Amino acid sequence: MTARPPEPSRTPAAPAATHPSAALSLAESPAVPGREDLESLLTIRHFENLLLRMFAEGRLNGTTHTCLGQEYVPVSLAPLLAGEHVLSNHRGHGHYLALFRDPTGLLAEIMGRAGAVCSGVGGSQHIRRDGYLSTGVQGQSLPLAVGIGLRCKRTGSGRLAAAFVGDGTWGEGAVYEALNMAALWQVPVLVVVEHNGIAQSTPTRAQMAGSIADRVAAFGIDFVEITGHHVPEIRERLTPVVRRVREEHRPAVVQFTTHRLGPHSKGDDTRDPAEVERLRAGDWYRELTGRLGAPFRELDARIRADLEEVAREVEARPPATWSGSGPAGPRTEDRWPN
Repeated sequence: MTARPPEPSRTPAAPAATHPSAALSLAESPAVPGREDLESLLTIRHFENLLLRMFAEGRLNGTTHTCLGQEYVPVSLAPLLAGEHVLSNHRGHGHYLALFRDPTGLLAEIMGRAGAVCSGVGGSQHIRRDGYLSTGVQGQSLPLAVGIGLRCKRTGSGRLAAAFVGDGTWGEGAVYEALNMAALWQVPVLVVVEHNGIAQSTPTRAQMAGSIADRVAAFGIDFVEITGHHVPEIRERLTPVVRRVREEHRPAVVQFTTHRLGPHSKGDDTRDPAEVERLRAGDWYRELTGRLGAPFRELDARIRADLEEVAREVEARPPATWSGSGPAGPRTEDRWPN
């Protein structure tokens, strides 16, 4: 298994806002993402588009859930969560790619080819690597995050557990049990909510009474809402929040009010195409294409070409093999989550 990434440097925290709830909107003159962030954004966008096209062409089996439109969420958080425990969900390709920058290994996993992250047995949804875990079970990550966070607190590891969930997951009772324990025990848990306004095919307004902010407030947990998509501003706003969770063992919920451009999975989008086009009008990709012009389009074309080459190379590989037992060494439970 690949070694865990080094711990990021810890710098002194800036004075934190005392109010537990705040919102970030689009800035008047938003900063442009750096080259690394642009590459990460475009890699996720075109990886997801590639998967949908390969499914349509009969080159992939099973299912997949893309994060089209939400790519900026994991990209903004990636450097803040380096070396932490990250629990993802069924829509987790972007979370994985932002942290590991490994489209080849992920595509091999999805295709069941040699070089796959998990020997081809995890597929699109179930990935484990160096403190990262994704599954397709709604709500399961929050109780697990609380347990990992409690272990981090008791061992003094200086780490936190971050769990990515969608707005639809707030219909699961495990969410509230986990929030209750996180608040009572004051554990370093960060809940990242990708609130895209629709749970599979049901609009949030038809399946959620009240708001996530109000539900979080009932437990006395800090809540932050992010309504923009500009990576530098988001990262600046969340740096003290993440530091507070890690160093003060103060759980927090960060809601990204975002949108999903793609289908729930593969080709099952039940929305009016006009509604999706309206969402595209405010998409980060369209904005950056217009703002950055030719340099952005050149980078965009290169990443598209690179991923096409990755697909051809992975497709030519033999099937992945798995013996059913891991390498000799410490047991999994001894390695996780120290």
